[in-house]
Amino acid sequence: MAPDPKSSELDEFIYHECLVHPAMLAHPNPKRATRCGGGEGSTAREVLRHKSVEKCVMVDIDGDVVDFCKEHLLANKEAFKDPRLDLIIDDCKIQLEQAKEKFDVIIMDLDDPLEGGPCYWLYCKEFYEMCKEKLNPGGILVTQASGAGVKMYKAVLSPVLNTLKQVFPAARAYKEAVYSFADEWGFVIGHSDPSTASITPEEVDRRIAERITGSLQFLDGESYTGALDARAPKAETRILSKDNPAVFLSHMEGVSQYTKELKLTT
Repeated sequence: MAPDPKSSELDEFIYHECLVHPAMLAHPNPKRATRCGGGEGSTAREVLRHKSVEKCVMVDIDGDVVDFCKEHLLANKEAFKDPRLDLIIDDCKIQLEQAKEKFDVIIMDLDDPLEGGPCYWLYCKEFYEMCKEKLNPGGILVTQASGAGVKMYKAVLSPVLNTLKQVFPAARAYKEAVYSFADEWGFVIGHSDPSTASITPEEVDRRIAERITGSLQFLDGESYTGALDARAPKAETRILSKDNPAVFLSHMEGVSQYTKELKLTT
């Protein structure tokens, strides 16, 4: 089993707090959430810290990874035991397509869109349109969007942002430095209700204090709004689809792809 920096005890909390809480806090009263991927349980752990949550559906395709993490990742043991958690081992696309219930927040904690991997179809407009249909009114979708540094943001982050803008009335990208990833990491949120796309730092801190069990290690009102107010990706024209997915052979292939494009334009 290859090591996953998302599970690093050193700073996994930065990634998972940034993935989960901006979307959960933006929603006025998130009761039902689903998260796809993230078999180590850390994303579910952060979702379940929200007192309003009545049900968290966790879908991961790899049961062996989930079983390993349930046994060995002590930080997530309580999350796996939480009665509000509905753990399903299956393809998240199939589960979402077949879901009869709707959700307030959908969280995509996926692998990058690597060639031959299980996830690159989950970074496409068709998939996001289906996800939007599974959201309650005012619902929010958030996805991790790979490296967001100067050499990587064009591979996934900027086209995902542009694609979500075609599906949701409001979409925003944000990023945060994660030491174990050796880069800034990107996330993109799609808002069904544009009024939820902007919150003051003071309101973020108030909601954290009222809604979340325990103390966050990283995220607060200042870091939340600072990440969202970071320099937006440059103009992007790509719209990701089944016919035009964001696929690269490896993380380094994404870097070389960006470098080649940079040389052609200078």
